[in-house]
Amino acid sequence: MQPIGVIKTSFESGMEIPIQSSKSETIGEAIIENKFKAGLDSLDLFSHVILLYWFHRASFAKPKVVPYLGKSERGLFSTRAPSRPNPIGISIVELLEIEDNRLVFKGADMLNGSPLIDIKPFIPEFDCRPDANSGWLREYLDKEGQQFLGDTRFQE
Repeated sequence: MQPIGVIKTSFESGMEIPIQSSKSETIGEAIIENKFKAGLDSLDLFSHVILLYWFHRASFAKPKVVPYLGKSERGLFSTRAPSRPNPIGISIVELLEIEDNRLVFKGADMLNGSPLIDIKPFIPEFDCRPDANSGWLREYLDKEGQQFLGDTRFQE
């Protein structure tokens, strides 16, 4: 696998970083390597894109973790903790602008310098699942005033 670019954000550590792009108003940029620039053609016709990136500063994966939302240990694969066997991040962000090889987006929830692996268009008719449930997270998502911020527990 090779990165196609790099993500630029204002986040230098996990502290105070939104833990999901849907909870972030922060603007970020994805700088695409010139050899992949032609792949951006027609992407500006979409309102949102899916960014796949490498959690380049994640600590070693453990099979059980205490996730950001929660107090109990959970199996790693029932969480979105960044420390994973293959630390791949996924964020759905609002595409604001494409200029040359630079994408500007709203919804940054990744660290500055994250290697960008891929970009895919978000297609509501394919990507939304209205009948899906949130598993063990439901009890935390329903709490009024719930904070959706990270910390450094999964960083090296």
